[in-house]
Amino acid sequence: MIPRTRRTGRAVAYQVFYRLPLPVRRRLVRMAVPKYIVGAVTLLRDSEASGAGRLLLLRQPPGRGWTLPAGLLQRGENPAVGAARELYEETGVRLSPTRLTPAAPNAIVHAKGWVDVVFTAEVPASRTELTVDGAEVFEAAWHPLDDLPKLTWPTARLLAYYDIGPLAGQFPPPLPDTTP
Repeated sequence: MIPRTRRTGRAVAYQVFYRLPLPVRRRLVRMAVPKYIVGAVTLLRDSEASGAGRLLLLRQPPGRGWTLPAGLLQRGENPAVGAARELYEETGVRLSPTRLTPAAPNAIVHAKGWVDVVFTAEVPASRTELTVDGAEVFEAAWHPLDDLPKLTWPTARLLAYYDIGPLAGQFPPPLPDTTP
């Protein structure tokens, strides 16, 4: 049982809070609630691939490992719209947001203060032209799921949630080793 004075103090605090104008309440909540950076990621598979399948990966600066098509959402942007936008900007593959299926799990909350909203889609690789700008993305290529190239640590960790890649089967995926 909560002591009466604590219960009364809490009730008074809520009464005061809800009497404040809505913009003030929102500002107070934003100051008190943890903030996250939200990104949208697309796991784009080759619909024509046999065996384990193929996944579209990107080599981006500094080029030490391969990543997934992804980027930050704009303020107020629908996650599927953001994922479709980033996919197009980074690879030239234009898909309607309605063709993106929420992955399971759909949102991955990372310890460092960001959230990835993940979607899946399939396209025929033989009829899908890949276009990269050479600045943000050096290269885009299809890779067999059972023979992936060297992945960046965040990409390997994210793919582990979907039982893909070098960390597959390790759930939750391990945190990076930060010992010197």
